[in-house]
Amino acid sequence: MPLRGKVALVTGAARGIGRAYALRLAKRGADVAVVDFDLHSYKDYQLEAASMRGDTVVDEIREIGIRALGFQADVTDATTLNEAVQQIVGEWGRLDIAICNAGGGVGSPEETRASIVEKDLVDVVVARNLTGTIHTCQAVAVPMKEQRSGKIVTVGSQAGHRIEDNGGYAHYGAAKAAVAKYTQYLARDLGPFGVTVNCVAPGYISTGRLAPILSAMGDAQLLDDVPLGRYGTPEDCAGVIEFLSSDLSDYVTGAIIPVDGGLTYS
Repeated sequence: MPLRGKVALVTGAARGIGRAYALRLAKRGADVAVVDFDLHSYKDYQLEAASMRGDTVVDEIREIGIRALGFQADVTDATTLNEAVQQIVGEWGRLDIAICNAGGGVGSPEETRASIVEKDLVDVVVARNLTGTIHTCQAVAVPMKEQRSGKIVTVGSQAGHRIEDNGGYAHYGAAKAAVAKYTQYLARDLGPFGVTVNCVAPGYISTGRLAPILSAMGDAQLLDDVPLGRYGTPEDCAGVIEFLSSDLSDYVTGAIIPVDGGLTYS
């Protein structure tokens, strides 16, 4: 188990890709603390609920035989997040890995075109994605700088690199592009402390929440832009997270890694 003895934090881990990240790290031996505003949010999506093997992902991790902690917290609230990190370090003595997955978008493609998207939607998406990521990174940087080691992975999106045909989702794309750039600044900042900081940028990932949405948008049309010809899975993304969380990536920092089947460059 290559991550045995390591302590990981994963935000936005109650379901979907975040849950896959948490379970992958646990299966590789890391103790895992999960943060989500609602640890039961998977119940809102039938496909997500059907895949669960416990009441929450915390229970699933413990079933593997790994220590787990769960926090119902909003990453836009820096105070609550700092308290969670302090509790993790207080109970487990350290923090080695942080996966800043919490985020998400709101609004339809039409109402989020760049020229008309309303401030309320922009504020929500920037808070969830950029501000929440910054809060998480700043909270975990404290123990990692003291340890002079650590792995931070932020989560961007193909939307931060590609433009929708109608200019829609402008607020989400801009927020994710900012996450990617913040990652590079943080990598420069924390490099002298032995902390690596990288970003994964998923493309069309078929989670329990997104699968019906992708189908409604038109599978053939979407996949025509993906050279590998299929949607990604949470496990596709989790494999990259595993790499960036392990010593195999010790000389990788400031990287923005697309996990999108070639979509970014098509």
